Amino acid sequence: MEWTDHGIVLSARRHGESSVVLSVLTEAHGQHAGLVRGGQSRRRRGVMEPGNLVAVTWRARLEEHLGNYTVELETGYAARLLVYADRLAALTSLCATLDNCLAEREAHPQLFSDTLHLIHDLDKEAFAARYVLWEFGLLGELGFGLDLSSCAATGVVDDLIYVSPRSAQAVSRDAGAPYRDKLLKLPAFLKEEAEPGIGDILDGLRLTGYFLDRHVFQPQERRLPDARERFVSLLQRKAQKNLPDTRP
Repeated sequence: MEWTDHGIVLSARRHGESSVVLSVLTEAHGQHAGLVRGGQSRRRRGVMEPGNLVAVTWRARLEEHLGNYTVELETGYAARLLVYADRLAALTSLCATLDNCLAEREAHPQLFSDTLHLIHDLDKEAFAARYVLWEFGLLGELGFGLDLSSCAATGVVDDLIYVSPRSAQAVSRDAGAPYRDKLLKLPAFLKEEAEPGIGDILDGLRLTGYFLDRHVFQPQERRLPDARERFVSLLQRKAQKNLPDTRP
């Protein structure tokens, strides 16, 4: 068995004295793991940083085997973000989220494309809003998309500012007023062109995080990755300090 594909590095875990088990989101083969012999060397560790785009060739005697990877770096995205703690945290978060929520070897070509575009744009000012939109799309890709087209209670399509945690459907201001403490906030930029503030971004992360946890991680008896929690905490501190950028 052998194939070659493009992949986004999700994780590289130590295996034995010198090898690593490399997990990548590939364009045609989904989330796929393989053994990289000698992967703990200094030169190879730099290639296998989470978020990097690599060319991988996978070989195994049988399809169900772990198999071996040969890896070549195509674009080193992680190194570009080292001076930006918030952007690097976003990169680490998306890689950890994908590594823990995708079914192995199940192709998601649109998700691969969306993820690569987000990684490419993490050095832009609107990276945090783009990240929330990416998680929103991830829920849809996994079959748990939110319905923001109309109010769950009345059917109206205007003034939708909440989401029901039960139905994952939008709720209007008037219909949700008596239950606002139990509803999730719906930031405007998720349903229309709008310039989000840091509060809107944090509301968006709470929204997508709730449904990722409920529908994806809890059924697997897992929790949201620590890397995602660190990213959210960093943005919360940024909001409190009202800083334009967070550098290490």
